[in-house]
Amino acid sequence: MPVTVVVGGQFGSEGKGKVAHYLAKEMSVSVAIRCGGPNSGHTVIDPRGRPIIFQQLPTASILPNVSIVLCAGAYINIDILMKEIQIARLSPDRLWVDPNVVVITPEIRKTEQQAGLMDAIGSTGSGTGEAVIQKNPEKPPRILAKSFQKLMPYIKETKQFLRTKLDKKERIIIEGTQGFGLSLLHSSYYPFVTSRDTTAAAFLAETGLSPIDVDDVVLTIRAFPIRVAGNSGPLVDEINWETVTAEGEHSQPIEERTSVTKRLRRVARFNPEIVLMAIEVNKPTKIVLNHLDYLCSDNVSNRDQIIHDFIRRTETSIKRNIEYLGFGPNLLERNHHNIISMKVAYAK
Repeated sequence: MPVTVVVGGQFGSEGKGKVAHYLAKEMSVSVAIRCGGPNSGHTVIDPRGRPIIFQQLPTASILPNVSIVLCAGAYINIDILMKEIQIARLSPDRLWVDPNVVVITPEIRKTEQQAGLMDAIGSTGSGTGEAVIQKNPEKPPRILAKSFQKLMPYIKETKQFLRTKLDKKERIIIEGTQGFGLSLLHSSYYPFVTSRDTTAAAFLAETGLSPIDVDDVVLTIRAFPIRVAGNSGPLVDEINWETVTAEGEHSQPIEERTSVTKRLRRVARFNPEIVLMAIEVNKPTKIVLNHLDYLCSDNVSNRDQIIHDFIRRTETSIKRNIEYLGFGPNLLERNHHNIISMKVAYAK
């Protein structure tokens, strides 16, 4: 069945939003699904060249004729969602919110923020983790989306809707959140993880689709992995943004801040260890390598060679082909000079 799942292969912020938006256009996607909660922001560039950060909606929301689904495994902040609905100009006939979506209330956010997790493990304090706890069946079911009048125009049965689309052979894309290194179940960095599993299988389970529906898993990685600010856990080969700027001979400082908390991210050199684990668990059909523009500025005379060599080393270290290359917030292109494929061809 035509289902694509986009996942992160490091610690989040790998560019999944850009990739999901690009693939939605390239593959003429019919439905885009967003998993997770507002503790992660996905950036997309609109037709006017303006960056939009979505915490609740999938980035394909800005595309016409794409139906949008917030699946049963999603967690929503109603105020954030309503603002994003306006930004994306989504009418009720284009947005489907599953009745069992959990709503993050102000009380839930307050409880999470008072737990001290922002200092302990670098939590964003969005309330997503506490909402996961609140969904326990022992709790009163007062936080489900079907209980909130403001959401009524969008509340619809999503599983039957998705199955209808698949029966027509229309492609669905699932936009996963965060990265494999933050998986509650499979990361070796526990307890410095998020509140949910972050694998393709977990995202699929949250939608109500079957494993045999999936024919495409896209693993997104970045040239310089990041973690959020503070005590967010180990980061192998950690450096700083001044080093990234200087080594790449950039005329302007290179740095990143989290799209949700606006805190300066930590950054490191590429390390294959976590990516290899992500590949083992997710078994991707495609891999995207983003942030190659950080390697060196356009003014460096041997820029193409530097990038080519980096791609070669990366493909060798992760033992996989890289199908797409990312250069900046909205530029993604196919890798027409795949190093491993070339090696195989020459060997023959």
